Amino acid sequence: MKHKLLTALGPIILGLVVFAAIPAMAGPPTGLYYALPSWNQTFPASMRFIVLTNMSSEAVLDRETGLVWEKSPSTSTSNWEGAQSFCNTLTTGRRLGWRLPTIQELASLVDTSVPSPGPTLPSGHPFSNVQPSNYWSATTIAVITSFAWGVNFYYGVVATVDGPGQVNKDFPQNYRWCVRGGQGVDPQ
Repeated sequence: MKHKLLTALGPIILGLVVFAAIPAMAGPPTGLYYALPSWNQTFPASMRFIVLTNMSSEAVLDRETGLVWEKSPSTSTSNWEGAQSFCNTLTTGRRLGWRLPTIQELASLVDTSVPSPGPTLPSGHPFSNVQPSNYWSATTIAVITSFAWGVNFYYGVVATVDGPGQVNKDFPQNYRWCVRGGQGVDPQ
């Protein structure tokens, strides 16, 4: 009888010992800089954006999207290829790995409740030097591949076919704002 009981309880006891040896999972990591992207939530700017001191305060974490943005985007303009090259080789906060944002990522910074003239960013945002003008995205217009989508931060709009943000990739007058993280897009 003792042998049968030990045979029956042996696997249960072994399972409990192994289970007790594994540290408890407390859920996703937390902390000041951890961001679980929450595209379905909205935060006030004071909670949404965190200036990253571990990146020399040169970058900002967007807790809604999980993206890291330059705190101070470039104040010079370039054509689309130049913007791509600039972001791909950028070292900000002692880090490489920057890129030109997709149109959806760039548009996620627009606060449509802010009246133009812009910049049409959420009130209380930590960014500096954002120009009330057109910014390049990495997203090519599907039917006109020599054009790319953009965001106009003066009006707070994503470009339409005849809009102010959609422009020929050779046009040298758009600004660039680099980002880290997310999915990105292969430029055409």
